[in-house]
Amino acid sequence: MTHIKNIGHFCLNDSDGYIINDASIEKIDSTFYTLIEKVVKTYRRQLGADLHSVYIRGSIPRGLGILGVSDLDTICVTTKKISDIELEWVKSAEEELNKDFKCVNGVEMSFFYLDDICNTSTFSIIPFMIKTHSICAFGENLSDQLPYYKADRILANEHIINLKDQIVQAKEDLRGNEVKEDILDCCVWIMKIIIRAGLALAMEEEKQYTRDLYPAYEAFSRYYPEEKEKMLQALQYAINPTHNTDELILYLNDMGVWMIEASEKWLLRHNPRKVRNMLINEL
Repeated sequence: MTHIKNIGHFCLNDSDGYIINDASIEKIDSTFYTLIEKVVKTYRRQLGADLHSVYIRGSIPRGLGILGVSDLDTICVTTKKISDIELEWVKSAEEELNKDFKCVNGVEMSFFYLDDICNTSTFSIIPFMIKTHSICAFGENLSDQLPYYKADRILANEHIINLKDQIVQAKEDLRGNEVKEDILDCCVWIMKIIIRAGLALAMEEEKQYTRDLYPAYEAFSRYYPEEKEKMLQALQYAINPTHNTDELILYLNDMGVWMIEASEKWLLRHNPRKVRNMLINEL
């Protein structure tokens, strides 16, 4: 069992309140170098001229990667629409990488069309991640072409607007599911969503952002101390997932319902029209 540790921190903001990207190649532990090189080679071999650039995001490029625990999260930007690219090779490629490299918990390969990344009139999470949480491992770095972002209601909305649907989806995926791996994946997925949504509820007051779970949990607890223990349970589930579906559904019918009600109140105040992708220059 992995013990909960006070790991992670809030993103730094500049003097104007914009989030500073603290990821860098220099912060990557050398243990991950060979894996990153192999991932980039795989993208290049499979996509050829359709490949624009590759990014590494998450804890590893921020110097917070934990051997055997952290995932290697990658973003692949393509010059063709994703629907026009053959991607049947991805699952087997991920499986091979996971088999050969035990320094990470898993490798995630994800694909996004260049034109979609560069369309930044409204908020979208992938351009945000490239700008604020990633390093470019191959190709033209798009970061300088993307807008700066603040920890404001536009960013908070990204974590709140879909929360109800995500919790409903999690319960549907868990109900009657007997595949242990699927249940564990669902548990981690929905608990991370709940913890980050908890921070989002307080983001207008905090004016800070993090994707790290422990500081997000702490920030939520400062504003909603009566729900602190239940959010701590979400943190425990995210770090040490359970395959007990009855237990998870019971939690989602309790804390999940509270989070949905809190998110609806937040939306009524900050986004009453429930716009999914808010205009970046709206503030």
